[in-house]
Amino acid sequence: MAESMTEATSPSVTMDIHLSDGTLASLATDVRDGLSSTPKTLPPKYFYDARGSELFERITAQPEYYPTRVEQSILDQRGAEIVNQVQPRELVELGPGSARKTHALLDPMFDAGLARTYVPVDVSESAVRDCAARLARHYDGRLAIHGLVGDFQAHLDRLPMNGDRRLFAFLGGTIGNLEPRERQVIFRSLRNQLGPDDRLLIGTDLVKDRARLEAAYNDSAGVTAEFNRNVLHVINSRLDGDFDPQCFEHVALYDESLRRIEMRLRATKAHRVRITAIDLDIEFDRGEQIRTEISCKFSRSRLSREYSSAGLELLDWYTDSESMFALSLTGPNGSS
Repeated sequence: MAESMTEATSPSVTMDIHLSDGTLASLATDVRDGLSSTPKTLPPKYFYDARGSELFERITAQPEYYPTRVEQSILDQRGAEIVNQVQPRELVELGPGSARKTHALLDPMFDAGLARTYVPVDVSESAVRDCAARLARHYDGRLAIHGLVGDFQAHLDRLPMNGDRRLFAFLGGTIGNLEPRERQVIFRSLRNQLGPDDRLLIGTDLVKDRARLEAAYNDSAGVTAEFNRNVLHVINSRLDGDFDPQCFEHVALYDESLRRIEMRLRATKAHRVRITAIDLDIEFDRGEQIRTEISCKFSRSRLSREYSSAGLELLDWYTDSESMFALSLTGPNGSS
């Protein structure tokens, strides 16, 4: 398959695929660089093969994991208000996963006679195809769906331009998986995509007590642990690695000073791993860790400063009664 291609999968669904052969090259580079560094790291985007996406859906149903439920409740309560304010004809969603939350925005767009186009953007081709097919069925072909399989850190400049007023949605707290410098790059890239009347809706988890945060990433059923180890399954299947995922235990701890959860895999014994496709042998000491994800927690003032530095203005703030999670609506500076 070519690195970039466009295909029509149905009368209402078009797919732009920018990650295929290139995905393997990117994975190989990221794995080599991350596992050769000190400390060892792996990017969280590689959790999300088909199995990883299914595991994440299971995580969202665990009683300890509040972010998805709380964000959904905010969207259900305020989605129509957001749509009324923005008047979007196109919804662009970064990292939609199953796109279950998307209905809270698309339904009021249809109710107002606005909805024309939905653009899901995800690194997982299966996730984009599945959500596009499901939404095409749900809306009986009335919604044009233009999926983009790509990395939002590399392919935002390839977003389709349909000439409509757009609402960009970056939900699920995913922006918190990035370091501050990386967030600024994404915010600036998104700012460059926004027309004067376009808006950006971002979901963020908020600072709260350590116990609540750590419980959310250490569910008693062990689903998050299996999700964390899934990155090793991905390396094994795609780069011919011989990781034994059961030789690693899941660790998730809150760093008070950095205001973030750090998720890691810790070796339970000393051993060697071979990754044949990149001709790499890695030695692990007992207790050595691979950092697989960060999840930053925010305050309104911190976000407002970060938005401003990227040329964005915080226009509205939507949160729940306990201030656990927030949606922030932003636009280009001077939008208010």
